[in-house]
Amino acid sequence: MLLELKVANFAIIENVHLTFKSGLNIISGETGSGKSVLLKSLSLLMGSKTSSDIIRLGSEQAIVEGSFDISGREDIKNKLNSFGIENDDDLLIVRRVIVADKSRVYLNGQLSSLNLLKDLISPLVEVTGSSAPLVELTGQHENKSLMSPAYHLDMLDRYAGLWDARHQFHTHLENLRKLEKELIVIGENSKNKEQRLDYLTFQKNEIAALDLGPGEDEALEQEIKRLKSGNKIIQFTNQVESMLDSDEDSALARIKTVLKKGHEITSVDPQLGEKLLGLEAIKTSLEDVLFEMRTYTDKVDLDPENLEALEAKLNSLRKLQKKYGPSLGEILQSLVTIENEIHQLETQEQRKIEIEKEISKINADLNKRAQELHKKRIQASLQLKVLVNKELEDLNMKGVQFGVHAESRPEFSTSGHSYVEFTTQATSKEAPKSLAKFASGGELSRILLSLKKVLGKSDLPRTYLFDEVDTGVSGETAEKVGIKLNSIAQGQQVICVTHLPQVAAHGDHHYLIQKDTVNDKVAMTVDELNRKDRIKELARLISGEKITKTSLAHAEELLGGARA
Repeated sequence: MLLELKVANFAIIENVHLTFKSGLNIISGETGSGKSVLLKSLSLLMGSKTSSDIIRLGSEQAIVEGSFDISGREDIKNKLNSFGIENDDDLLIVRRVIVADKSRVYLNGQLSSLNLLKDLISPLVEVTGSSAPLVELTGQHENKSLMSPAYHLDMLDRYAGLWDARHQFHTHLENLRKLEKELIVIGENSKNKEQRLDYLTFQKNEIAALDLGPGEDEALEQEIKRLKSGNKIIQFTNQVESMLDSDEDSALARIKTVLKKGHEITSVDPQLGEKLLGLEAIKTSLEDVLFEMRTYTDKVDLDPENLEALEAKLNSLRKLQKKYGPSLGEILQSLVTIENEIHQLETQEQRKIEIEKEISKINADLNKRAQELHKKRIQASLQLKVLVNKELEDLNMKGVQFGVHAESRPEFSTSGHSYVEFTTQATSKEAPKSLAKFASGGELSRILLSLKKVLGKSDLPRTYLFDEVDTGVSGETAEKVGIKLNSIAQGQQVICVTHLPQVAAHGDHHYLIQKDTVNDKVAMTVDELNRKDRIKELARLISGEKITKTSLAHAEELLGGARA
């Protein structure tokens, strides 16, 4: 639902701030007062293109901003989330900024694209039932949805209650398409299966030959580094042994001498002997170090052939890194991928048989589902035709016969194999003709009004915007248009631009557009009317600019009757 509309420096609008409500919102005004400008600003919120010539004279930019309540539109919330756009307050704030050389789109304060705005607010048709317009505009020059056979099918399915069955069909069809794609891949792979297997087997053996494990690349580098430094290591350990033990003046020799003399003096002064216990521990530690050094030295490999073999392995590993990835982990993952593809190629004939059986099974199921859907659509189309024609007759369109053409086509679409198109007939003798090609703007508006009346409230709340749906009607018919609009607006939002008092009287809220000249500049204002002002406006719609007591009385009677 559209909650607020703010327009600044747009054509003749300097600054307008409107608050719309649920129910039937009526907009009226004199011819040329700016109703089309207001509708143009609304169309920008729906994703229509614009140009710099709509910027108000003397201004640098034009701004149109709309706030939408999307609490009942999980589909739109999901789309916003998928694009990283926050909507914590169940609000969608659309802002269009038009400057001299470009137009910018903001969704909840985040810079966005015109295509995303169109997809959110006014997609052309409801394709699967999981998405629908947030604003649906219907007028003399804007009936895109009603011109589309895909939309006709959507409306028929909504009337027939076929959304769940249609969604299930779509899910099964997607599974079929995936299997068909897999079968194509298998067919393509079969052409060069042996060649591909040879290549993959070579890659597998190339990696497997090195017998690599996780972390082995680092261990290999360290081992090579250690082997290259073998002589230095042995030289160092020999020096350590000499300094600690072998030399006559070594550390252990000196400690042993000290301890020997200490033991001799212990007999004279036992306490002094206790002071040498720490030196005993040092002697033991040094002997342990010497043992570890000798053991390590015994393991040092000075075999040049072993070093050469390890360097060759590392060199082979470097070549694999260039082909399969810079890290050992990526190389090992490539091995897993290669082995999986080898397995798939070796078992693809069996997989092909399984897929063909599954495709045959799904095709049979889809045919059955499509036939059931089509049968129910045929039945629903007959009922819909009767009900819509009854509504049209009520709207003084007795000469026009609404029809629903439904035929079965050989190819599946996402909704089955039905092709549905709404038609009209000027007379019973005339063949039905495409609604999109032969219905006038006024007829389209009233046909849509009748369809909305028959279908009732949509499962996905939206704002219905009717632009002069009452064109070409008057009197009792106009009264019925107002009643139908009010009926459609129960529990949802309808915004209607009208010039007929009989229609305006049925509004829950009434806004008046006026155009004035201030300081040689044309300015437009929009005000919500109270009851007294509504009576005046209805009287103006009845009698023109010269409001009389009779027209005021008639206006009050109209308003009172509509309220009743």
